[in-house]
Amino acid sequence: MKLTESHIQRLYKFTREHFVYHYDVQTELVDHLANDIEQIWVAQPHLKFEKARDISFKKFGVFGFMDVVEKKQKAMNKHYRKILWRFTKEWFTMPKIITTGLIFMLFFIVLQLKHSFLILGTSFFILAGYDVFLFVKEKIKNKRKEKKQSEKKWLLKEMIGESRRGFSVISFINIFNIINILDLDFYTLPLFVIAILAFAATFTCIIYHVSWAVLPSKAEELLIEKYPEYSLV
Repeated sequence: MKLTESHIQRLYKFTREHFVYHYDVQTELVDHLANDIEQIWVAQPHLKFEKARDISFKKFGVFGFMDVVEKKQKAMNKHYRKILWRFTKEWFTMPKIITTGLIFMLFFIVLQLKHSFLILGTSFFILAGYDVFLFVKEKIKNKRKEKKQSEKKWLLKEMIGESRRGFSVISFINIFNIINILDLDFYTLPLFVIAILAFAATFTCIIYHVSWAVLPSKAEELLIEKYPEYSLV
């Protein structure tokens, strides 16, 4: 006995009712449940769909789908880090290495100035404000989009969106606090230490740019790359 399309849709609803909200994770679970239910029907062909579904669901244990969701999230975090590193590495190849070098030189020069702390603090404040502005703008845009259509959630897509908050105002405040706690006069430090700090600041800027601008602009491409069925949904 084979499952009908109606059965499949009921399984999708069943996964949502058990706190699985991402379509890609739902699809994996529905595929597993469907195959298991058909195997159960081979041995017990007279079982109702709901009974066979419940038997299959019990095999996931007391936490239900939560263990599967957690494993999927860990795997996707690993996949996301690989994507982030892939696009970050491009900034150390031609022609972007020139821009990277200019950013590095800017930090290297600023850190040698007497008022470098004030300059960096002001820059962080402006960037944090811009970060908040973009975040609010994106939230408003997403709310309007949600009102217009019911869009399926994809784990990678949400992760790319969440990464845009990775360097939020809190991050900038933390950086500012660290600098303030250290209470260093950067211009008094040896040049090699300043160079290390400049490189760290440059790398942070690149990560910020990749997560805030590059990955979101490549989201559709990355989703099709990860989920071939995405373009069909």
